Amino acid sequence: MSMNPDRDDAPSAAAPKLSRFHLLLGKVETFFNLVAALFIFGLMLLGVAQVLGRTLFNMPINGYIDFVEISISTFAFLGVAYCQRVGGHVRMELFLNMAKGRLQFAMEVAGTLVGLFVIGVLVWYSFEHFLRAYQLGDSTIDAELPVWPSKLVVPVSFALLWLRLLVQLAGYGRLWLDPLAESVAVPRVMTAEELAAQEIEESALRG
Repeated sequence: MSMNPDRDDAPSAAAPKLSRFHLLLGKVETFFNLVAALFIFGLMLLGVAQVLGRTLFNMPINGYIDFVEISISTFAFLGVAYCQRVGGHVRMELFLNMAKGRLQFAMEVAGTLVGLFVIGVLVWYSFEHFLRAYQLGDSTIDAELPVWPSKLVVPVSFALLWLRLLVQLAGYGRLWLDPLAESVAVPRVMTAEELAAQEIEESALRG
C-alpha cells in the first residue's frame, strides 16, 4: 500500500474550515521542509569547502564538526510534519488493510490519538531540554557554538507535527462518522493497482 495526499491547491467545499486550516498549515510545513533542504545543501557545500581547504591549502574549517553537529536537527526534524501530511512515512498496515469502511477510519482515529499523546510528551520534554541548554549556556566542545538554537528546532518541529496530527484526527473523525464523505486533510490509502496506474499516468505525462 502507498499513501497519496489529497489535493493541496484549493479548499474543499465538503469541510471548508478544516480544509482552510489544512492548507494554511501545509504552507508552514512546506516552508519548514524547504529550510531543511537548504540546510542540507549548505552542509554539502560546507563539506566540499572542508575537503578542499584541508587537501589543497592545509586550512580546515575551524569548528566544522560543531557546525555539522548543530545542523543535524534541522534536516532531521523540520520536515517531519511535511512527511506526515503527504503520507511519506512508513506505516504498518497489516490489520488496517483488512478493515473496511467505518472500522478502518476508527483504527486511523485510534492511531492518531496515540500519535498525539506521544508527540505531546516529546514536545514537553524536548522544550525542557532546550530550556536547560539555554539557561546553562550549553555549547559545542570545539568552537563553543551555542547549542540551544539546534535544540529549539526539536520542540518547534514536534509542535507543528502535533498540529498536523490534530488536523488529521478531525479528518479521520469525519470519515468515521460518514465513510462516504469526501476525504479532507488526510492522506488516502492507495491499492497496488491504483499506485501502478498513477505511476503509468505520470510516466506518460513525463514522456
